[in-house]
Amino acid sequence: MSNNTIPYKIYLEENEMPTQWYNVRADMKKKPAPLLNPGTGKPCTAEELSHVFCDELVKQELNETDRFIAIPDEILNFYKMYRPSPLVRAYCLEKKLGTPAKIYYKFEGNNTSGSHKLNSAIAQAYYAKKQGLKGVTTETGAGQWGTALSMACSYLDLDCQVYMVKVSYEQKPFRREVMRTYGAKVTPSPSMTTEVGRKILSEFPETGGSLGCAISEAVEAATTQEGYRYVLGSVLSQVLLHQSVIGMEAKIAMDKYGIKPDVIIGCAGGGSNLGGLISPFMGEKLRGEADYRFIAVEPASCPSFTRGTYAYDFCDTGKVCPLQKMYTLGSGFMPSPNHAGGLRYHGMSAILSELYDQGLMEARSVEQTSVFEAAQQFARVEGILPAPESSHAIRAAIDEALRCKETGEEKTILFGLTGTGYFDMYAYAAYNDGTMSDYIPTDEEIAASIAKLPKVNG
Repeated sequence: MSNNTIPYKIYLEENEMPTQWYNVRADMKKKPAPLLNPGTGKPCTAEELSHVFCDELVKQELNETDRFIAIPDEILNFYKMYRPSPLVRAYCLEKKLGTPAKIYYKFEGNNTSGSHKLNSAIAQAYYAKKQGLKGVTTETGAGQWGTALSMACSYLDLDCQVYMVKVSYEQKPFRREVMRTYGAKVTPSPSMTTEVGRKILSEFPETGGSLGCAISEAVEAATTQEGYRYVLGSVLSQVLLHQSVIGMEAKIAMDKYGIKPDVIIGCAGGGSNLGGLISPFMGEKLRGEADYRFIAVEPASCPSFTRGTYAYDFCDTGKVCPLQKMYTLGSGFMPSPNHAGGLRYHGMSAILSELYDQGLMEARSVEQTSVFEAAQQFARVEGILPAPESSHAIRAAIDEALRCKETGEEKTILFGLTGTGYFDMYAYAAYNDGTMSDYIPTDEEIAASIAKLPKVNG
């Protein structure tokens, strides 16, 4: 198909939306390592996980054999409020860069939560409601997940309790207020409301918090209240399953116009966006049907892939969650408070960690001033103010496009634009005022954190 016939925005028809989630584990010859019970050191059973997670979500978490899982009609109907999301050709950015590369992005910001997180939030809230629960607890970093979950819970009349990383709670008051508008109770973490929060504060009284801290508090809150379960916005296999709608829609749209991406790029914090975008393409690669180059982009201040260790670790700072084998900086690792670019989690999805360890994808880390430079450049020509998290992918996409300019290669680049940055103006102000700085942890700091990893065989 002629390049001139491809529109700026490719919208799928409602009847072209995927009706199933894709489970990439089914096509992985070597599966991700199982979650371990930290007390016994043995793989977690469904019964053990059901004390923390909803029953149906436990089944999805442990399912490594079913390639496709049907999306319930109730969730599909909710998706139709904002899906399918557009696949956009970045013509203006291409022109500005003077590159022969073709750049596409899958935009997930066209919903009230402002990000891709709603794809899994409504699924997890639906299963909680179906189980007859009173409510759910969760953590949130930048606030996108908490916002999405509060919206989903409001829609389904569920109570929603959010532990928000303290530095984000203070820097992003409007994101917090959106959650409260939807009826969520929002607590800065670490807090004095939980035993684990009090313990963390006694050891680190000046901490700005981390996702690991917030997870610990949310899990404690869920397990000490009758009729509640914990839900998570990233990292877990069930979340990547729900987010596969991003990649499936992108692939359907690209196939419709005869487009094949050479390079697929996603920002990487815990893995929900990256995993969701690449899953169906990775499935083709695993089955030997096609080949793609995948790039995970993470912050230099929290470099799980590029400087972490592939080992079993706690998913949370308070060490109350199961152990997961992943690329990790250590559950006690806390990014510098000056880090405003998001993606603050200490570890990475078990699925993505295994794929990376097998050499099926690449990873790079970027400094936040460079990330915001790319965000500003993108905003000025594409008309969308991107979320700082998404801007890590924009940085890498621009770098790849400029490399094509040098070599003359006409590659096709696809990246995930996970959401908008309109609640992230504190960070944008720091960049515009020239007060934003880069902090890169030293080898000694990372080594000290890695030294505290639990001793596990495997």
